Amino acid sequence: MPMPHVSPVLSRRSCLGIGGASFALIPLASLLADKGGGHQAPSDSHVKRVRRVILLFMNGGPSHIDTFDPKPQLAKYDGQSYAGEKKVASGTRIAGELWKSEFRFNRHGESGLEISELFPALSQHADDLCVIRSMHTTDALHAPAILRMNTGRSRQGGASLGAWVDYGLGTLNENLPQFVVMLDHRGAPINGHANWGTAPLPVNAATVFESPGDGLPYREGMRNLQAIGEQRMRQLLKDLNELGQLREPASSHLTERMRAYELAWRMQSAMPDTVSFEEETQDTQQRYGLDRPATTEFGTRCLLARRLLERGVRFVQIYSGGGQQQHTWDAHTKNNERHRRFAGETDQPIAALLADLKQRGLWNETLVIWGGEFGRTPTREMNSKGRDHNPYGFTIWLAGGAVRGGHVVGATDEIGLEAVEAPCSVDDLHATILRLLGLDHETLKFYGDGGTTGLTGPEPCQVIQEVLA
Repeated sequence: MPMPHVSPVLSRRSCLGIGGASFALIPLASLLADKGGGHQAPSDSHVKRVRRVILLFMNGGPSHIDTFDPKPQLAKYDGQSYAGEKKVASGTRIAGELWKSEFRFNRHGESGLEISELFPALSQHADDLCVIRSMHTTDALHAPAILRMNTGRSRQGGASLGAWVDYGLGTLNENLPQFVVMLDHRGAPINGHANWGTAPLPVNAATVFESPGDGLPYREGMRNLQAIGEQRMRQLLKDLNELGQLREPASSHLTERMRAYELAWRMQSAMPDTVSFEEETQDTQQRYGLDRPATTEFGTRCLLARRLLERGVRFVQIYSGGGQQQHTWDAHTKNNERHRRFAGETDQPIAALLADLKQRGLWNETLVIWGGEFGRTPTREMNSKGRDHNPYGFTIWLAGGAVRGGHVVGATDEIGLEAVEAPCSVDDLHATILRLLGLDHETLKFYGDGGTTGLTGPEPCQVIQEVLA
């Protein structure tokens, strides 16, 4: 059966950088690419390193209790009132009855890793996953929690993880962006572009693939540049740059913008083939779920992510869930229905992505990360069939050649409310991701007019050593 045509798209802003300057800056590391440029020398030589990252962001906060953190003791307490003092986002004490997971957990692989029945395809990769069951965060509301997971800060204005990776390592392909964000077809997450911001780092802005119908196909968007003509375009930007330097001799913003436009121009030759699936076999497209309505959207983005990585894109973030609350993992009501729906959309594509990375020789140099901004409570919210936000304990998993597969790090308490064994902060996670890329979170800094800034800190943090292969 023929595969449906699902065309990944970029907004006009992403293509042209107009009205908001989507292409704001180009990284200095890109200019040094021929010399292996980047802003930091690799850290410990004995640590296995990856070169690329895929961040699978489950927007809204999936329930760890129903996915990767089995809590059999909840069955014993099911229906009893929570007697602790922990508070929810509203500032009031957690209320409601303790509620066991209604999903069955089974052991998989040689490691015996326990995974929910929600992920039958991903379960076949149990021995590849390093599951951190002791994550915690300081934020119980979506907006600051998503920002913290993306930027290390709970307020807007910080550079995102993808931007820091670009800044630290530089480009793998001068004709493609190094940081790509793929939004859910139902909309963007809370905070929008602040989640993939780059300021104050001197790197190119993230290229955002928007939902079908909201933007223009990439090749269509680039026709505007083609109509101008390369020579005319370069001359125009050169004139603008010289004019700007005369008016503001100390400013390099127009110079940087000209370089960004040049990147957009170079992308014309590389991007059309990258976003086309014509060379992908029917079998490959079926494995990603492109023949099923439920998995087509997320599967398309996973397959495109693999194609981007193959061609030299360094960091790709894919969102599951977006727009209105009911279109995210945020299950204040209908927890089971919501998790069946979103796990059903993502399970097969993620499993196909992991298998494809291995088959194509990308596994050893790629890091895959799965998770959301926080977890869910072990109680029913207001006696409904939903769970409230839980910043005290939740799960993130990592996979790839540099990760210790088939392993569990830390634990939450017996009801899954709070991280009690080897608790890991968001800063700890970020420090670990940087280490896996050969970067040191303590020395990867940007020194600008506003002072010194980094992805982690100011509170102390540490690399999660158990994650490292």
